[in-house]
Amino acid sequence: MDSAPQSLERRPVYEQVADALREAILSGELPPGSALPPERELSERFGVGRTTVREALRALQTKGLAVAAGPTSPLRVVAPDALTTDPLRDTLVHLLRLGRVPLDDLIGLRIALEGSGAEHAAIRTPRPDLTAARDQIAFMRAAGTDLEAFEIADVRFHLEIVRASGNQALTIMMLAVRDTVSRTLLSHLQALTHPQPVIAQLIAEHEAILQAVIDGDGDAARRLSAEHLRGCEDLRNRYTE
Repeated sequence: MDSAPQSLERRPVYEQVADALREAILSGELPPGSALPPERELSERFGVGRTTVREALRALQTKGLAVAAGPTSPLRVVAPDALTTDPLRDTLVHLLRLGRVPLDDLIGLRIALEGSGAEHAAIRTPRPDLTAARDQIAFMRAAGTDLEAFEIADVRFHLEIVRASGNQALTIMMLAVRDTVSRTLLSHLQALTHPQPVIAQLIAEHEAILQAVIDGDGDAARRLSAEHLRGCEDLRNRYTE
């Protein structure tokens, strides 16, 4: 960061300090994982007291842009994965539970994200490493009737397929919505009277998606992904007494 004194506007000073640090983070001047300058240095740089600096740093933490490993650890710039699994995730969960985002819209978002991810993973050159996606299917089988373990592997499978696309924007969006997806799937599984047939069907669908990606068939990968997501609701209704 430039150490030259910076002029501040007529509004809460801590907000201006926080905004300056936020811009340094988002611009890459302070890269992910890097330690933020100490309070004394920031106080001198902006010409403000340490109390103001602490308020600015708290604001960055509230926004999820800075994290600390412990009470005495230095604040560091958050990594993209952590950022998208905290504030943005919570916002999506809250909007869904408040009824601002209907479930059908969430399913539509998943279809768009995951369908595109599966298609691009299938046609990507060089070929992506699909080991992690294969492992998640194995974990689904090993989970048996442990619905929470199955759900974790299911969500990770979809994330790994999107990762395999090589599209960082798609991956970041999937990271943001994955916990909302997770909660929805788990609630559906827990509502089933007999979950075993549904679990077997879901595993078969995952295997078909993965095989389409392995075969390099982008159209089939997108189609199977969409059919799988649309069918989740139908499966729940079919096996619930």
